[in-house]
Amino acid sequence: MMADEKKIARMLKTARGQIDGILKMVEEDRYCVDISQQVMATEALLNRVNREILAAHLRGCVQQAVTAEEREAKVEEMVSTLDKILK
Repeated sequence: MMADEKKIARMLKTARGQIDGILKMVEEDRYCVDISQQVMATEALLNRVNREILAAHLRGCVQQAVTAEEREAKVEEMVSTLDKILK
């Protein structure tokens, strides 16, 4: 992985903590909108993690592809990934 592993790990651990907090909120029967806001905050963090990883992939893996065929395969891989994200 070309992304900053420490940064990604820190962000993912934060998301894990947020999810644990959301589970606790559900178990405590907290207010639905409060739970929903925490879910959205976790989704936003995971989206930032994904952007970091994909940006690093573009800057590293795609640029380092030696042949035109390798580059085309990497670009198609990114297009497929973006299709999934944007659904």
